[in-house]
Amino acid sequence: MKKESPSPTEVLENRILVTTDELKILCGNCGRSVALKIGNEAKARVSVGRRVFWSVPKITAFLERTAE
Repeated sequence: MKKESPSPTEVLENRILVTTDELKILCGNCGRSVALKIGNEAKARVSVGRRVFWSVPKITAFLERTAE
């Protein structure tokens, strides 16, 4: 059975941290390598043990700065 990806509204709704798959959705359904590049350039990586999360406020601030 194929794993169902979360909807974009679920990802953006009051979330502070997201997973890498949710980061791809947050960045407009881009690929994994582009999402990781954006996340690392925004310095939004948060490691908890072996798990990796991404800070939504840092990502959105970075995207707003680069869009100007």
